[in-house]
Formats: sequence, C-alpha cells, structure tokens
Amino acid sequence: MTSSTPRRSPTLAPDLRLGDPTTDTMHEEFVVLLEAAASATDEALLAALDAWAAHTKQHFALEEAWMEQMDFGPRHCHAGQHRHVLRVAGEVRRQVAEEGRFDMGRQLVSELREWFAWHVRTMDSLMVESLRACGVAQAV
Repeated sequence: MTSSTPRRSPTLAPDLRLGDPTTDTMHEEFVVLLEAAASATDEALLAALDAWAAHTKQHFALEEAWMEQMDFGPRHCHAGQHRHVLRVAGEVRRQVAEEGRFDMGRQLVSELREWFAWHVRTMDSLMVESLRACGVAQAV
C-alpha cells in the first residue's frame, strides 16, 4: 500500500487469506505493522502505532470505497467497525503520547490481533465474496 511499509516473509495466517491479492496484501501489511508495534520499545511505540494507523486509515478507506461502489448491504456495519477501531486507537495513542501509558498501547496491539482475525473471517470475507460476484475492480 505504501512504499514505507516494512516487508517480510508472509505473516498472514493461512486461514486469514481470502484469495484476493489486493485484500491479502493490505491484510499482510496490517499484520506486519501491528507486529512491529508489538515488538517496539517504549521509545519507538508511538511511531510504530502511527505507522500502523496511517496504513489502516488507507486500508479501511479503500474497503469502504469498494463497498460503496457495489452498494454492499452491510457496508454501514462494516465501516462502523472501522470507525470504532480508529477511534479507540486514537484515544490510546493520546494516552501513550500524553500520559506515557505504554501498557495501553500494548493492550491495544494485543486486542487488535484478535479483532482483526475475527473481522477478516466475518466482515472482510463477505465483502470479498461480494466483490467477486459484482465484478468490482480492485485497485491499490
């Protein structure tokens, strides 16, 4: 998605691959950036969270554009989850930056791992099925 995204060998669990190259690439980047935040020192945590958030905002915006383009029925619920995650992440970022709450940043990363797996298996898998059925062109 972005040229500054760290590259590694594949880290996306096989059960989270949806068989769509664009979506799988975005999800891979999400996981790589989340893992970078998980392994960041306290001094580097804020920058790692910011890198993850920058990618995630683009990632979510692209999915939402696809859903709008195909008039995807559950798009408002799906996009609502995106907004909620970004809102919580923004509040945690504030706590890390202003209050030194590194524990909150690490808790966010931990909980995002679980949320992401659930979101991909439910919301994103349905979206990708609909993209295929509608023939919506996906471009990064």
